[in-house]
Amino acid sequence: MVRVNRLVHPNPSRLLRTQNRPLTCSLTTEIGLINYSQSEEAVRHRPNTPEECMPYLTAESVSWVDIQGLGREDILQQFGERFNLHLSLLEDIMNVPQRPRFEDYDDQLLIICRMVKADDQGKGFDRQQVSLVLGSNYVLTIQEGFDHDSCFNPLRDRICRDKGAIRKQGSDYLLYCLIDVIITGFFPVLEDYGERLEELEHEVVRSPNRYTLERIYEMKRELLMLRRSIWPQRDAIDRLMREDSDLIGNEVRVCLRDCYNHAVQVVDMVETYRELASSLMEVYLSSMSNHMNENMRFLTVFSTIFLPLTFIAGVYGMNFKSMPELEWDWGYPLLWLIMLSIAGCMLFYFYRKGWLKLK
Repeated sequence: MVRVNRLVHPNPSRLLRTQNRPLTCSLTTEIGLINYSQSEEAVRHRPNTPEECMPYLTAESVSWVDIQGLGREDILQQFGERFNLHLSLLEDIMNVPQRPRFEDYDDQLLIICRMVKADDQGKGFDRQQVSLVLGSNYVLTIQEGFDHDSCFNPLRDRICRDKGAIRKQGSDYLLYCLIDVIITGFFPVLEDYGERLEELEHEVVRSPNRYTLERIYEMKRELLMLRRSIWPQRDAIDRLMREDSDLIGNEVRVCLRDCYNHAVQVVDMVETYRELASSLMEVYLSSMSNHMNENMRFLTVFSTIFLPLTFIAGVYGMNFKSMPELEWDWGYPLLWLIMLSIAGCMLFYFYRKGWLKLK
């Protein structure tokens, strides 16, 4: 737990001028605000500056300020000043990627998460960092990139349509809902990986090729990235659930336990799929070895059949003058009959032994 003395508060602008931070490829920063309470309708607003958000921060309502994109440093700096964000907190938000974790700043809580989304082409997934800052009557969400089809859109609709218990609760319950959306977003991605593993399993058994191994390696690498995203996230939720902070109510702690169970389930699924991918690697190598053995068996049978035929042809191909069989009228057809009989008998023998499988 990080405890910070609020009396000594450095200027966040120092961070922006002196540190060379890896920023997201998004060149814009968009702000969205939803203010709601139990007695009044939800208000959606698109402020251009942080100053326009301040009138909504009242004790009687809850405000959700969503910032998408880290391209505008000046706007992020203004948010740091207006919301009194600590220097290290703002640094964690601006420097991406960060390891998912939880930190306590007395009157603010910081949760850094990884939000994943299935790729539009059905291959792999996209991920971005989402930082959540909880205050007494507000929640800040800072997303690394901009996405029109955000995973938070259904939650926004629930708030505006007054569905569920969100508008009857405080900002801590909103934080729980946001974390729950992020965690449940892993399940559609894992469902896609389950289908891809089934396809790979069928391909490995039926018709493995050189691209199969590459696909297995790629899937193992992507599953490892998923594991690195969800594993520390699970630990962060566990710390948040156990943290002795006045910003989190007891009812919300019970709800966070459900989020933690979902995170544990995601971790178990990722580990299971990683083991399946490793098993597919072994099955692939075994299948390729079996195919090689099949080819070697065919070549062996083929060579064995022609071995006596080659011997007979070699004997009668010698240039000796006194070979009685050369003078026979039926010598040539008889030789063909003998060679075909030998080949037929050997084919029948190999077939009875199961070395020849006719498809």
